Amino acid sequence: MTYSIVARDAATGEIGVAVETALPGVGRTCPWAEAGVGAVATQALSRKSHGSSGLTLMRNGHTAPEALAAAVSADAHANVRQIGMVDAKGHAAAHTGTHTIRYAGHRVGEGFAVQANMMLNDTVPSVMAAAFESASGNLAQRIIAALKAAQEVGGDFRGQQSAALKIVSGTLPTADWEGVIFDVRVDDHPEPVLELERIFNREYAYKITGEAEELVSKGDLNGAIKRYEEAMKLDPNDSQIRFWYALNLADEGHFDHAEPIFRELFTLQPMWVECAIRYAESNPLKTEGLLKRITALAQV
Repeated sequence: MTYSIVARDAATGEIGVAVETALPGVGRTCPWAEAGVGAVATQALSRKSHGSSGLTLMRNGHTAPEALAAAVSADAHANVRQIGMVDAKGHAAAHTGTHTIRYAGHRVGEGFAVQANMMLNDTVPSVMAAAFESASGNLAQRIIAALKAAQEVGGDFRGQQSAALKIVSGTLPTADWEGVIFDVRVDDHPEPVLELERIFNREYAYKITGEAEELVSKGDLNGAIKRYEEAMKLDPNDSQIRFWYALNLADEGHFDHAEPIFRELFTLQPMWVECAIRYAESNPLKTEGLLKRITALAQV
C-alpha cells in the first residue's frame, strides 16, 4: 500500500528516506533515518520495530544487507513485510515478502533501494529507480523526483493521501538536536507528493537565503545575489524570505540593493514596516539612521 525510497548521496554522504501511501500519517510509521547511521523504510503490513532495530544494527557496525537479513530472519511474518535499508557507506538492500499485495516489488541500485506494494501496475519500482538515477540536484530533490515518477505511472491503486521525507547528515552528530537536514511530513492531502515538494522547496529556500545572508556579511555581494535568486525560484511568493534578506543587505551597507525589495514588500504588506521597527528595537541596526531610511520607503 506504499512506495518508498532509501538512499545515500555519494558526494555529500547525506542519507535519506521518503515515502507515499494512501493512508494518513505515513511519516509516523514508515520512514526512519539517523545521521551517520542509515535509513530504513518499513511498509506493507508494516512492523515499526524494523525501523529502530535496523538503525540499531547499522549503528553497531552492521551493513544494511546484514541488518536487513537479521530483521527478516527474526520476523515470523516476513512474508507480508516490505523493507528497504541503506547504511552510511551506501550499502543498500530491500526485501519484498512473498505474500505482499500485488503489484509489489523492489529495486536495489548503487547507494539506494526503492520498494512498492499494492501499486496500480508493476512498473513503479523500475520507474522510481530510473528517475532517481537520472535526476539532478541534491539528495532530497532526487528522492522527490523518484516519488513523482511513481505517482506519474499510477502509484498506489487506491489513490494517495500522505507522504514524508527525511534527510540526515552522513556523519554522526555531536548533540541530539543535530544531524537532521530536512524533515517534512504531509499527513493528509489530495496530492501529498506535490505538497511535500512545495514544503521542501520552501524550507530549502530558507536555507539558501541563510547562505546568501552569510555571503553578504563576508562582502560577497554577487555570490549573495546569486543564492538569493536561487531561493526565489524555489519559493517566489514568500515575503518573509525577501524581508530578512533585504534587511540584512541594508544593514551590511547595501541599501541600494535592498530598496526595491523593501518598496515592493511595504506596498503589498505594510506589516513589514512594523517588523523592521520591532527588530531594530531589540537588535539595533549597524548604520545610524538606517531604520528611518527603511521606514521612509513605505511613505513614498
